[in-house]
Formats: sequence, structure tokens, C-alpha cells
Amino acid sequence: MRKLFYTISAFIVSVQAFAQPTFIKDSLDVFITREMQRWQVPGLAIAIVKDGQVVVQKGYGVKQFDKPESKVDENTLFQIASNSKAFTGTAVAWLNSEKRLSLDEKVTTYLPYFRLYDETSTQLCTVRDLLCHRLGTQTFQGDFLNWGSNLTRKQIVEGLSRTKPVHPFRYKYGYSNAGFITAGEVILATTDTTWDDFLLHRFFKPLGMNRTTTTHAAMVNDNNACLPHTLVDGKMVKMPLTNIDNMGASASINSCVGDMKNWLLLQLNNGQLNGKQIIPADVIAETRKSNMLVNDVNSRFFKSKHFATYTLGWQMNDYNGRRVIEHSGGANGFVTKTELVPEENLGVIVYTNTDANSLYDALCKQVLEAYLGMPYRNVSEMYYTNSQKAKDATATKIKAIKDTIALKNKPALKLNDYCGTYSNSLYGKVEVKLVKGKLQLFLEHHPNNVGKLDFINDNRFLCTYTDVTCGVEPLSFKIENNQVKSVTVKVADFIDYLSYEFVKQ
Repeated sequence: MRKLFYTISAFIVSVQAFAQPTFIKDSLDVFITREMQRWQVPGLAIAIVKDGQVVVQKGYGVKQFDKPESKVDENTLFQIASNSKAFTGTAVAWLNSEKRLSLDEKVTTYLPYFRLYDETSTQLCTVRDLLCHRLGTQTFQGDFLNWGSNLTRKQIVEGLSRTKPVHPFRYKYGYSNAGFITAGEVILATTDTTWDDFLLHRFFKPLGMNRTTTTHAAMVNDNNACLPHTLVDGKMVKMPLTNIDNMGASASINSCVGDMKNWLLLQLNNGQLNGKQIIPADVIAETRKSNMLVNDVNSRFFKSKHFATYTLGWQMNDYNGRRVIEHSGGANGFVTKTELVPEENLGVIVYTNTDANSLYDALCKQVLEAYLGMPYRNVSEMYYTNSQKAKDATATKIKAIKDTIALKNKPALKLNDYCGTYSNSLYGKVEVKLVKGKLQLFLEHHPNNVGKLDFINDNRFLCTYTDVTCGVEPLSFKIENNQVKSVTVKVADFIDYLSYEFVKQ
């Protein structure tokens, strides 16, 4: 009788383990296909793991929007950008567990050249501070210089000394890619192994992630890799792959859901995969300790969300009474998402090859809500309605500017007077040149990105960048006594929220 009881119990557990919500079993394909059309997403890949099993591992759409034969599958590569940060946080926590470094030791112990803007912050800054976005800088501050530039990783670290923080040290959350790049250099200093090789031998190979890489060249030369896309004036545009090798430990991983599902399984099993303890459980636990409050709780769509913190490469929040560990990633032409719900033994990843969508996040939430037994609502549609309002407002603003440009107003000075070299203490130099009767902006550290300047009024020009991810932004020249003193330059918020003043030399 006891044997029969155990047999029935095992059967019930087995059925429960493989039982999937109706949405996942019957509606997922239809939902994804429909929402991809709504958002104009060329290609998408998703993986879902539940109770130690791979439920979904699949690609949708195409790698290039104009090549219908270029189908996305589970092995198709995407730039996963800031989803790289969880690997970096785990790597440093692992070295901390091995006593090869200390999370709470000063960064200058490992990198003597490391400096923040002021000496007190430099002396206080620990390795942990690098990994939880509490350096005092504003979110994305400095990425105007760093992202897609010709700087080395060490030069980006050195740039922190010229980055004047918006907030006091450790006072307020400010997402810092440069902080994570610095952590990658700490790995190099303490192991004599690059961040790239450390990940290869400690993570990718043991996890069987054989298609996962960390270089631009590997992605460009792979036959099963997506090209990045965006929307310009509502039309799909294919872009060249941005080289972000210098972003290293903050953003440089290329991967596919076929590989990354193993990362999900390992995370949900406290560092084990296929019965083998690959990462110590105490390391996984360390990466899930809250270190910094994130002031971005979105109660508009998620009424049950009450807190958000940053750990070591992960963001953590509550969702319908469950703890969620997540991170997103955004690169030119890609947005991606990873979500873990340890209490439900549930993990989801969604990768897309356009940066003009919120489906990547909405789909993860849709899957979570299905597994949590919440009433159905179309999260993607909610996101889309909200985003369209913002897009319409931006389009109206740009149209008004272009209508003013069409009036062909004349600037107060001759176009030649605006030409010259301008300098900013953080970025370096930009040049304004007259090319075929038009002013153009040339950036020292982004030689492949040129801004075309069209006069608006009052010494303002509309800058249209050749790198479409940088957007279309008004630039202002400061004039004193009929002399140009400076120009204030901005790129799209997707890269950097701040404006930077360059003084004319």
C-alpha cells in the first residue's frame, strides 16, 4: 500500500511539473506573432524554463527584415547588452568567495590608476560600489563618450575621473556602464585573465554555451546572427552592428536562447546544471543581496510592485507577491530581457533585433502572469498604447522644428563663424565644419558618426546623426559679442540623458 502511495505521489508531482498554463500551451505562438506585427519586430527568440525543464526554446521572424529566408531559430545570436552584467557580478562574487579579491575592498587596491571625480569618493569606492550603480553619476552619464567609441576599456575607466557626478557618492541610484567596465578590469588585475576569457572558461564552456561570445568580430562573422534594426519615421531600417567590445563587462556578450536557457536552469538550481555544481551556491546567494534602492517602481501597470533594488548585476523587485530577479539589455538595434522567479522555479528570456519595441519586456511579464495564475490582460497592448503617446509627442515636436527649418531663417552669424574645434573635459573634441554649404559635426571618438546641422532659429540647429540610434536632437550655440563661445551637444536618451557643453578653442 505504501509503495502504491509513493507511486501515485510521484505521478502527481510529475504531472504538476509538466502542467503548463493554457496561455503557454495554446496561445503563445499566436500572441507572439500578432504582437511582433504590432511592434514591427523583425525577429524574436524566447526560452522558458519551469521546474528544471525547458518548456519553450524557439525563434520567430527573421534576422534581416528584407530577407524572408533568414529565419530566427533558438541558435540565432543577438547582442544581449546589459544582460552581460549578471555574468560580471557573478564572476566577481565568485572571486570574492575564493578570497582572490574582496567585494568590500577599495578599487584602488586592485587598480591603482582608478579615480572618481573627487578624491574622497575615490578612497571610499569599493568593488561592490562598482556593481550596484551607486557612484553618484546619473543613469547613462558618460555613455555619450563611451558607447560605440574608439576608446579602450582602460580609457573608459580613466574617464570616470572626469565625470562630474550629479549626486553625492552612494546617495542615489545611477546606472553606470563604466562602473561595470571597471569591475571587468578588476577581474583582469586579480586573475591576469581578461573578462572575456574568464567568462569563456568559468561560464560558457562548463554550461555548454558553445555559441556565446564577447566580440564584435565573432558576431559579424557568424552566419546565424541577427542584424540590428530600428524605426525611423515609422519605417524599418537595418543598421550595421555596433562595435561595443570596449564596453566589455557591462554589455559585450552575444548569445542565443539555446545557450542562455542553461544559464536560467543553473540560476534556478543554485549553481547546478545537469547534476554538477558549476558555480558555488554561496556565490549565487551573494549576487541576490540587495545593495542599492532603485527609484523606478512602475505602479501604473503593476500595482502589486512595491520595491526595486539592485544586487550584483541583477535588479530585484516584487511581482504579485513573488520575488523577481531580472535584467534588461539595450544595444543599437537590440533590446533583450532576462527574468527569474525562484519561488516558482521559473525563468524567461526574450531577445529582439530592433530597439524600437517594448515587446521584449511585455512578453516576459505576460509569461510570468500566466504562470502566477493572474487574470489575462494584454501587457504588450498596454505598453504599446503608452509608448505611442510618447512617440506621437516626439514626432509632433520634431515636425514643428522641421517646419521652422523649412522657413529658411538665417542665423545671426555666417556659417563659417560656427566652424572650429570645440572641447569638453569629459568627451574631448568635436569639430564643426562647412561641407558643401552645410554645417556638419564630427566627433573625435566616434569617427563613423557625423551630425548634419540644419538651422532652426536663435542659434539652434537640428542635428541628424548618421548613427540613427543617436537620434535627431537640437544643438545650441552660445554667442557673446558676435563670437561663438560654445555648443551644447546631445544624443538620444537611449544612449545618454545628459547634454554636454563644448567650448570653442
